[in-house]
Amino acid sequence: MEKDKHVPQNIDEYIALFPEDVQSSLTAIRELIKSEAPEAIEAMSYQMPTFKLNGNLVHFAAFKNHIGFYPTPSGIDQFVDELGEYEWAKGSVKFPLSRPIPFELIRKIVQYRMKENLEKKQAKK
Repeated sequence: MEKDKHVPQNIDEYIALFPEDVQSSLTAIRELIKSEAPEAIEAMSYQMPTFKLNGNLVHFAAFKNHIGFYPTPSGIDQFVDELGEYEWAKGSVKFPLSRPIPFELIRKIVQYRMKENLEKKQAKK
């Protein structure tokens, strides 16, 4: 995708920039996050689809060969054992487009991030 041609203003526009098979994966990830975090607000941040709930919840983005999922460093640290087969870094993980997307793992990470953000919000009170 050539990001300089069109900067998407929302997640629908972002997803529409990709081939159909990638759109399908992005839409499925979006729907999973919405089902787990129905109160989260959709946004675009860093030119990536973002969900916010008591702060940033998760971001995701498509690339040539993978979908990047960005659950913050804590979201990675908590699931290091389950991320072993994927390329991951401090706050991100790459899910190769050549393999099935690990939706159950994404679900667990989103649930963890929701709990974490709620605890941070309550601790501020």
